[in-house]
Amino acid sequence: MNTMKRIAITGATGHLGRLVIQQLKEKGTTDDIIGLVRSPQKAADLGIETREADYEKPDTLDRALQGIDTLLLISGSEVGKRAVQHQNVITAAKKAGVKWIVYTSLLHADTSTLSLAGEHRATEQLLKDSGIDYTLLRNGWYTENYTNSLGGALAGGAFIGSAGEGKISSAARADYAAAAVAVLTGNGHQGKVYELAGDSAYTLRDLAAEISRQTGKDIPYTNLPQEDYAAALGSFGLPEDLAQAIAGWDVSASQGDLYDDSHQLSKLIGRPTTPLSVTVADTLKTL
Repeated sequence: MNTMKRIAITGATGHLGRLVIQQLKEKGTTDDIIGLVRSPQKAADLGIETREADYEKPDTLDRALQGIDTLLLISGSEVGKRAVQHQNVITAAKKAGVKWIVYTSLLHADTSTLSLAGEHRATEQLLKDSGIDYTLLRNGWYTENYTNSLGGALAGGAFIGSAGEGKISSAARADYAAAAVAVLTGNGHQGKVYELAGDSAYTLRDLAAEISRQTGKDIPYTNLPQEDYAAALGSFGLPEDLAQAIAGWDVSASQGDLYDDSHQLSKLIGRPTTPLSVTVADTLKTL
């Protein structure tokens, strides 16, 4: 890695941020990598320099981005606040002289019906208006978004959802991290928009069949109307807003919003994306 290029990563203690940092460290010196976190004292295990960077405290962003050449802006986790938070980051980046921002957006953000898409579209426009070089990593669904529910599916004897027969081109979170690393350490990516998704698509019925195959148990897929699925999620203790959102994302999946067959992700990382069966197996080992 070129030691003259200092790369900062927002959300460095998050699932994706940690994977990106781990993979960057495997490529070269840690001196070039700066983790931007809300609480640096909680990030000591990252093994890199960390700086306080709170999306809602512009003064921390101004300080954190000093001397940074390239910024990986991992989209924030607070749905509904992200457009404003991202604007704060982009504004601070411009003031600090950041030369390039790589942003983790959403698959087909410009046309997606997912409720998440609006904030991503707004952020993409902010980047275009900023005058800073940018690259858009339009990440598809993480396979883990679904396999994290395996414990509940095994306990309940069924995998439930509202995605119908919608095809889902998901990939493992580590695959998306690899794409970010490939872009951050490569050349010629400025101004590019990458639609990133898994090589193979599946339905939730296919996922349930894979769970059944690996566990030896009969775990069928039960498709529910959106409101019924939201109510079921609520009964598991999820807040109503989140339950409604998750059910809505499944409905968008039923309409093809999580499907893509361009194979841009595997081309970018130079290998096939992680198969569904592998992520299922890895998740089952943790249960």
